[in-house]
Amino acid sequence: MIMWIRSLTALAVLAFGAATPVQAQRGQPVSLPDGAGKLLAEAACASCHGLNMITRSQGYDTAEEWRKVMATMVELAEPQEETLADYLTTHFPEKPGRRPTLIPGDTEIEIVEWTVPTLGQRSRDPIEAPDGSIWWTGMWASLVGRIDPETMEMEEYHLPPEARPHSLIADEDGSIWYTGNSNATLGRLEPRTGVITEYKTEARDPHTGLFHPNGQLYFTAQQAGMLGRLDPESGELTEIVTEPRPYGIQVGPGGTLWIAHNGTNKIGAMDPDTMEIRYYEIAEPETRIRRLALSSDGMVWYGNSTMGRLGRLNPETGEIKEWPSPSGSTSHPYAVSVIDDVIWYNESAMRPEALVRFDPETEVFQSWAIPSGVGIIRRTWVTRAGDLLIHQSSSNTVGLVKIQEPGESQP
Repeated sequence: MIMWIRSLTALAVLAFGAATPVQAQRGQPVSLPDGAGKLLAEAACASCHGLNMITRSQGYDTAEEWRKVMATMVELAEPQEETLADYLTTHFPEKPGRRPTLIPGDTEIEIVEWTVPTLGQRSRDPIEAPDGSIWWTGMWASLVGRIDPETMEMEEYHLPPEARPHSLIADEDGSIWYTGNSNATLGRLEPRTGVITEYKTEARDPHTGLFHPNGQLYFTAQQAGMLGRLDPESGELTEIVTEPRPYGIQVGPGGTLWIAHNGTNKIGAMDPDTMEIRYYEIAEPETRIRRLALSSDGMVWYGNSTMGRLGRLNPETGEIKEWPSPSGSTSHPYAVSVIDDVIWYNESAMRPEALVRFDPETEVFQSWAIPSGVGIIRRTWVTRAGDLLIHQSSSNTVGLVKIQEPGESQP
C-alpha cells in the first residue's frame, strides 16, 4: 500500500506550444496531405493523439464545425486556428456514410455538456458520488475531476503521473477509487485532504471497478485477462485468471457479478465469495461485448459490438435474443444502462454518435444525435434521479442526459 499527497489545485488548460501533462497517444504512423496547415496539424494534433484519428474521423464540411471540435482539444492563437480549420475542411470533408439512422419517438431528452478544463485529457467514465457531485477520469492526463452540477464549477485532482486511471467508483464515505490502468494499482483519493492511497495489483492493467453490497471492490483487467477483489478494510487482494479480456462488470440480483469478456463471445457470472465463474456463450463466435447491464427481472442486456445488435441473455434458460441496432451492423453498440427497465446505449461508430433508447415491452427504438458526438461514450452511469451520465473522450466533454418519459411532469 502506497500513500501520496497531491495538490487540490486545478490543472492548467493545455495551450499549443506549452508543456502538457497529457501523455501523447500516437497510434499508427500516417501521412497527412500536403498543404498550408499540414505542419501545424502534425504539431498541434499529434500532441494528444495519433494523426490516424484525423484520417479516420467523420470529417466536417465547414471550418466552423472543425473549429468547434478543435476548441475542445487544443488552444490555438487565432491565425493558427484559422489555418488549421481551413486545412482540415479542405482535406477532410464529411463522410456521410457514418451518419446514424435516428428514430423519432415520444421520449424527450435534454443533454447538458461540460468541456473539462484540461484539454486533450480524454475525459471518460463519469459517475455520481453520494453528495450528488459528478466525477470523471482524464486518463491521458492522469487526473480525476469533479463537477458541482448546481454551480457548474469544476476541479481537477492530480494522480501519480503513471496511473492513467481508466474508471472511477465512489464509496459511501465519498472517497473516489480509480483503476490505475498503466501502473497496476487500485487507488483511493480522499477529496478533502488530497491523500491518495494505492494498492498494487498483479494484473498489469486494472480496467473497470465497482463496489459489491458485501463491501468488497471487484475489478476487471482487460489485457491481463484477470478479475480481482480488494478488501478496502484489510487491503487483502485476490486475483484470478479468466477468459480473455474481461471488460465491463455489474452486480445482478442475488449478488452475482456479471462480466463482459471482450476477447471472446462469452459473458461470465462470478460468485462473489468463491470467485468461481460460469460462462455463457453468446450468439456467433465473432460476437464481442464491452458493457452490460441488468434489468429488474434479472435479464442481462449487452451491446454486441461486432454485429451491431442489442442483446439479452436469460440466465435461467440461457436463451439469447438480439435486435439489430437502428444504424445497422457497423454501428458498434458500446455502453449499456438500464433505467426503469428501459435500455439505453450508444452507437459508438456513428458520427455524430447516437444515443439509443429501447423499450423491451414494445420492442421499439428511439435515438438522438449527441451534440459533441465525435466519440466515444465508453461507459454510462445512471444517476439517483434516473438520468444518464455520458462523456465524449475525443472532444473532452462530460454530459448529463435529462430524461422525460411520456406522461412525466417537467422537474
